[in-house]
Amino acid sequence: MVTDAEIKRINELAKKSREEGLTDEEKQEQQALRRKYIDAVKASLRANLESIRYVEDLEDNGPKH
Repeated sequence: MVTDAEIKRINELAKKSREEGLTDEEKQEQQALRRKYIDAVKASLRANLESIRYVEDLEDNGPKH
């Protein structure tokens, strides 16, 4: 999970990159934070998609009255 502080730092680095450029260390930090953010978004999306159940599946496998 990505914290609010990490998101704030990503935004700070993006702004600094546009305005004055980043050092090599800052570029590495930015890449690592972006990768962590992307991985968290993918994991969240995957969990949401895996929790989807189709109505047809529920009717076929559920209790029949």
